[in-house]
Amino acid sequence: MIHTWKISTHPKEIHFRDNSSLDAVTRQLPDGWYSTFRTFDSCRRVIGLSAHLKRLPHADASFLRVSLTRLLDSFRPDEARVRVMEAGDGQFYISIEPLKLLPREIYENGVRVETTSLHRDDPRVKSTAFISASDAERKRLASEGIFEALLVRNGRILEGMTSNFFYVTQVGNLRYVETARQDILLGVTRRMVIRAARGRGLGVRYRALKLDQLSRVKEAFITSSSRGVVPVIQIDDLRVGQGRVGKTTKLVMKAYDEYVLKRAEKI
Repeated sequence: MIHTWKISTHPKEIHFRDNSSLDAVTRQLPDGWYSTFRTFDSCRRVIGLSAHLKRLPHADASFLRVSLTRLLDSFRPDEARVRVMEAGDGQFYISIEPLKLLPREIYENGVRVETTSLHRDDPRVKSTAFISASDAERKRLASEGIFEALLVRNGRILEGMTSNFFYVTQVGNLRYVETARQDILLGVTRRMVIRAARGRGLGVRYRALKLDQLSRVKEAFITSSSRGVVPVIQIDDLRVGQGRVGKTTKLVMKAYDEYVLKRAEKI
Protein backbone atom coordinates (compact mmCIF):
# COMPACT_ATOMS: atom_id res chain seq x y z
CA MET A 1 0.00 0.00 0.00
CA ILE A 2 1.34 3.41 -0.99
CA HIS A 3 0.40 6.48 1.02
CA THR A 4 0.72 9.93 -0.57
CA TRP A 5 0.42 13.31 1.11
CA LYS A 6 0.15 16.81 -0.30
CA ILE A 7 2.57 18.73 1.89
CA SER A 8 1.51 21.92 3.62
CA THR A 9 1.39 23.12 7.23
CA HIS A 10 -0.91 20.17 7.86
CA PRO A 11 -0.09 17.37 5.37
CA LYS A 12 -3.22 15.98 3.76
CA GLU A 13 -3.28 12.38 2.57
CA ILE A 14 -4.60 11.94 -0.96
CA HIS A 15 -5.62 8.76 -2.77
CA PHE A 16 -5.18 7.49 -6.31
CA ARG A 17 -7.05 4.90 -8.30
CA ASP A 18 -3.81 3.20 -9.37
CA ASN A 19 -1.83 2.47 -6.22
CA SER A 20 0.34 -0.26 -7.72
CA SER A 21 3.68 1.58 -7.69
CA LEU A 22 5.33 4.89 -6.91
CA ASP A 23 5.61 5.50 -10.65
CA ALA A 24 1.86 4.94 -11.10
CA VAL A 25 1.16 7.52 -8.41
CA THR A 26 3.70 9.98 -9.82
CA ARG A 27 2.18 9.83 -13.30
CA GLN A 28 -1.09 11.20 -11.89
CA LEU A 29 0.59 14.33 -10.55
CA PRO A 30 1.65 17.40 -12.55
CA ASP A 31 5.14 17.12 -14.09
CA GLY A 32 7.98 18.34 -11.95
CA TRP A 33 11.00 17.02 -10.05
CA TYR A 34 11.48 14.11 -7.67
CA SER A 35 13.90 11.93 -5.75
CA THR A 36 13.46 8.42 -4.37
CA PHE A 37 15.27 6.77 -1.48
CA ARG A 38 15.00 4.16 1.26
CA THR A 39 15.27 4.57 5.00
CA PHE A 40 17.59 2.93 7.52
CA ASP A 41 17.53 2.57 11.32
CA SER A 42 13.74 2.06 11.54
CA CYS A 43 12.91 5.06 9.32
CA ARG A 44 15.20 7.40 11.23
CA ARG A 45 18.07 7.81 8.75
CA VAL A 46 18.62 8.16 4.99
CA ILE A 47 21.85 7.97 3.02
CA GLY A 48 22.49 11.29 1.27
CA LEU A 49 19.19 12.88 2.30
CA SER A 50 20.49 16.44 1.85
CA ALA A 51 21.44 15.64 -1.76
CA HIS A 52 18.06 14.04 -2.44
CA LEU A 53 16.17 17.11 -1.23
CA LYS A 54 18.38 19.43 -3.31
CA ARG A 55 16.90 17.83 -6.42
CA LEU A 56 13.70 19.77 -5.71
CA PRO A 57 14.60 23.29 -6.88
CA HIS A 58 12.30 25.25 -4.57
CA ALA A 59 12.15 22.97 -1.55
CA ASP A 60 12.36 24.05 2.06
CA ALA A 61 14.59 21.19 3.21
CA SER A 62 13.98 21.79 6.92
CA PHE A 63 10.21 21.70 6.47
CA LEU A 64 10.39 18.54 4.37
CA ARG A 65 12.53 16.85 7.03
CA VAL A 66 9.92 17.69 9.68
CA SER A 67 7.18 16.33 7.42
CA LEU A 68 9.14 13.14 6.69
CA THR A 69 9.78 12.51 10.38
CA ARG A 70 6.08 12.88 11.15
CA LEU A 71 4.84 10.76 8.24
CA LEU A 72 7.37 7.96 8.69
CA ASP A 73 6.44 7.44 12.32
CA SER A 74 3.65 5.01 11.46
CA PHE A 75 6.02 2.81 9.41
CA ARG A 76 8.40 2.11 12.30
CA PRO A 77 10.03 -0.19 13.29
CA ASP A 78 10.17 -1.35 9.65
CA GLU A 79 11.85 0.50 6.78
CA ALA A 80 10.22 2.45 3.96
CA ARG A 81 10.75 3.54 0.38
CA VAL A 82 10.07 7.25 -0.06
CA ARG A 83 9.53 9.59 -3.01
CA VAL A 84 9.57 13.36 -2.53
CA MET A 85 8.14 15.42 -5.38
CA GLU A 86 7.83 19.06 -6.39
CA ALA A 87 5.18 19.59 -9.06
CA GLY A 88 5.45 22.31 -11.66
CA ASP A 89 2.56 24.14 -10.00
CA GLY A 90 4.65 24.61 -6.84
CA GLN A 91 2.97 21.92 -4.75
CA PHE A 92 4.99 19.32 -2.84
CA TYR A 93 4.11 15.67 -2.30
CA ILE A 94 5.53 12.76 -0.34
CA SER A 95 4.74 9.13 -1.19
CA ILE A 96 5.73 6.31 1.16
CA GLU A 97 5.47 2.54 0.86
CA PRO A 98 6.88 -0.29 2.99
CA LEU A 99 10.37 -1.22 1.78
CA LYS A 100 10.49 -4.48 -0.16
CA LEU A 101 14.05 -5.70 -0.38
CA LEU A 102 15.23 -7.55 -3.46
CA PRO A 103 15.63 -11.33 -3.04
CA ARG A 104 19.08 -12.36 -1.82
CA GLU A 105 19.54 -14.33 -5.04
CA ILE A 106 19.67 -11.08 -7.02
CA TYR A 107 22.82 -10.01 -5.18
CA GLU A 108 24.32 -13.50 -5.17
CA ASN A 109 23.67 -14.38 -8.82
CA GLY A 110 23.41 -11.05 -10.63
CA VAL A 111 20.92 -9.78 -13.20
CA ARG A 112 20.42 -9.44 -16.95
CA VAL A 113 20.07 -5.99 -18.51
CA GLU A 114 19.48 -4.60 -22.00
CA THR A 115 20.63 -1.51 -23.85
CA THR A 116 18.15 1.03 -25.22
CA SER A 117 18.29 4.29 -27.18
CA LEU A 118 15.87 5.88 -24.70
CA HIS A 119 17.37 9.00 -23.11
CA ARG A 120 16.62 11.87 -20.74
CA ASP A 121 16.08 15.31 -22.26
CA ASP A 122 18.21 16.81 -19.49
CA PRO A 123 20.32 14.10 -17.82
CA ARG A 124 21.22 16.32 -14.85
CA VAL A 125 17.58 16.83 -13.82
CA LYS A 126 15.46 14.11 -12.24
CA SER A 127 12.20 14.99 -13.95
CA THR A 128 8.91 13.16 -13.41
CA ALA A 129 8.27 13.53 -17.17
CA PHE A 130 10.85 10.77 -17.78
CA ILE A 131 8.72 8.35 -15.76
CA SER A 132 5.88 8.70 -18.26
CA ALA A 133 8.23 8.72 -21.26
CA SER A 134 9.83 5.44 -20.17
CA ASP A 135 6.65 3.67 -19.05
CA ALA A 136 6.33 1.48 -22.15
CA GLU A 137 9.97 0.42 -21.88
CA ARG A 138 9.56 -0.45 -18.20
CA LYS A 139 6.57 -2.65 -18.95
CA ARG A 140 8.41 -4.42 -21.76
CA LEU A 141 11.38 -5.16 -19.51
CA ALA A 142 9.13 -6.55 -16.79
CA SER A 143 7.29 -8.81 -19.26
CA GLU A 144 10.59 -10.23 -20.54
CA GLY A 145 12.20 -10.68 -17.14
CA ILE A 146 14.91 -8.09 -17.77
CA PHE A 147 16.04 -6.24 -14.67
CA GLU A 148 17.04 -2.86 -16.12
CA ALA A 149 17.63 -0.92 -19.34
CA LEU A 150 20.94 0.85 -19.98
CA LEU A 151 20.70 4.17 -21.82
CA VAL A 152 23.01 4.37 -24.84
CA ARG A 153 23.96 7.48 -26.79
CA ASN A 154 26.55 7.70 -29.59
CA GLY A 155 27.58 4.10 -28.99
CA ARG A 156 28.31 4.59 -25.28
CA ILE A 157 26.52 3.21 -22.23
CA LEU A 158 25.77 6.17 -19.97
CA GLU A 159 23.54 4.99 -17.13
CA GLY A 160 20.58 2.82 -16.26
CA MET A 161 16.99 3.90 -16.75
CA THR A 162 16.55 3.91 -12.95
CA SER A 163 20.18 3.53 -11.88
CA ASN A 164 23.81 4.42 -12.51
CA PHE A 165 26.10 2.01 -14.34
CA PHE A 166 29.61 0.87 -13.39
CA TYR A 167 31.99 -1.58 -14.99
CA VAL A 168 35.32 -3.12 -14.01
CA THR A 169 38.39 -3.29 -16.26
CA GLN A 170 41.86 -4.65 -15.72
CA VAL A 171 45.21 -3.12 -16.65
CA GLY A 172 48.03 -5.48 -15.81
CA ASN A 173 47.38 -6.64 -12.25
CA LEU A 174 45.25 -3.60 -11.39
CA ARG A 175 41.47 -3.46 -11.58
CA TYR A 176 39.56 -0.20 -12.01
CA VAL A 177 35.94 0.68 -11.30
CA GLU A 178 34.75 2.89 -14.17
CA THR A 179 31.63 4.95 -14.78
CA ALA A 180 30.45 7.77 -17.03
CA ARG A 181 30.58 11.35 -15.75
CA GLN A 182 29.04 13.33 -18.61
CA ASP A 183 25.41 13.20 -19.83
CA ILE A 184 24.17 11.25 -16.81
CA LEU A 185 22.10 11.81 -13.70
CA LEU A 186 24.63 12.18 -10.88
CA GLY A 187 23.01 9.68 -8.55
CA VAL A 188 23.31 10.04 -4.80
CA THR A 189 24.13 6.35 -4.40
CA ARG A 190 26.64 6.61 -7.27
CA ARG A 191 28.57 9.20 -5.25
CA MET A 192 28.53 7.03 -2.12
CA VAL A 193 29.66 3.95 -4.06
CA ILE A 194 32.61 5.88 -5.51
CA ARG A 195 33.63 7.04 -2.04
CA ALA A 196 33.24 3.54 -0.61
CA ALA A 197 35.28 1.99 -3.45
CA ARG A 198 38.10 4.48 -3.01
CA GLY A 199 38.02 3.82 0.72
CA ARG A 200 38.87 0.20 -0.08
CA GLY A 201 41.82 1.21 -2.25
CA LEU A 202 40.10 0.70 -5.61
CA GLY A 203 40.93 3.01 -8.48
CA VAL A 204 37.99 4.88 -10.00
CA ARG A 205 38.04 6.24 -13.56
CA TYR A 206 35.42 8.29 -15.39
CA ARG A 207 34.77 6.88 -18.84
CA ALA A 208 31.55 5.83 -20.52
CA LEU A 209 31.73 2.28 -21.82
CA LYS A 210 31.74 1.91 -25.61
CA LEU A 211 29.45 -0.83 -26.87
CA ASP A 212 32.25 -2.30 -28.99
CA GLN A 213 34.34 -2.73 -25.82
CA LEU A 214 31.80 -4.82 -23.93
CA SER A 215 33.78 -8.01 -24.43
CA ARG A 216 36.70 -6.51 -22.46
CA VAL A 217 34.65 -5.83 -19.34
CA LYS A 218 35.48 -8.06 -16.38
CA GLU A 219 32.51 -7.17 -14.17
CA ALA A 220 29.59 -4.73 -14.10
CA PHE A 221 27.00 -3.47 -11.65
CA ILE A 222 24.27 -0.86 -11.29
CA THR A 223 23.45 1.31 -8.30
CA SER A 224 20.37 3.02 -6.90
CA SER A 225 19.20 4.31 -3.53
CA SER A 226 16.54 1.65 -2.96
CA ARG A 227 18.52 -1.33 -4.29
CA GLY A 228 22.12 -0.49 -3.41
CA VAL A 229 24.72 -2.28 -5.58
CA VAL A 230 23.26 -4.88 -7.97
CA PRO A 231 25.67 -7.12 -9.95
CA VAL A 232 25.16 -7.39 -13.73
CA ILE A 233 26.15 -10.67 -15.38
CA GLN A 234 24.70 -10.16 -18.88
CA ILE A 235 24.23 -7.14 -21.16
CA ASP A 236 22.01 -7.84 -24.17
CA ASP A 237 23.23 -11.23 -25.42
CA LEU A 238 26.76 -10.86 -24.10
CA ARG A 239 27.93 -12.46 -20.89
CA VAL A 240 29.88 -10.12 -18.60
CA GLY A 241 33.24 -11.58 -17.59
CA GLN A 242 32.74 -15.10 -16.28
CA GLY A 243 28.97 -14.70 -16.10
CA ARG A 244 28.94 -14.54 -12.32
CA VAL A 245 29.40 -11.96 -9.60
CA GLY A 246 33.06 -11.01 -9.50
CA LYS A 247 35.35 -10.31 -6.56
CA THR A 248 35.61 -6.58 -7.22
CA THR A 249 31.84 -6.21 -7.30
CA LYS A 250 31.56 -8.18 -4.06
CA LEU A 251 34.15 -5.87 -2.49
CA VAL A 252 32.21 -2.79 -3.62
CA MET A 253 28.95 -4.24 -2.30
CA LYS A 254 30.47 -4.88 1.11
CA ALA A 255 32.18 -1.48 1.20
CA TYR A 256 28.94 0.30 0.31
CA ASP A 257 26.92 -1.57 2.95
CA GLU A 258 29.46 -0.62 5.60
CA TYR A 259 29.58 2.98 4.36
CA VAL A 260 25.79 3.29 4.61
CA LEU A 261 25.72 2.09 8.20
CA LYS A 262 28.25 4.76 9.16
CA ARG A 263 27.12 7.69 7.00
CA ALA A 264 23.32 7.62 6.78
CA GLU A 265 21.93 11.01 7.87
CA LYS A 266 19.39 11.49 10.61
CA ILE A 267 16.19 12.79 9.07
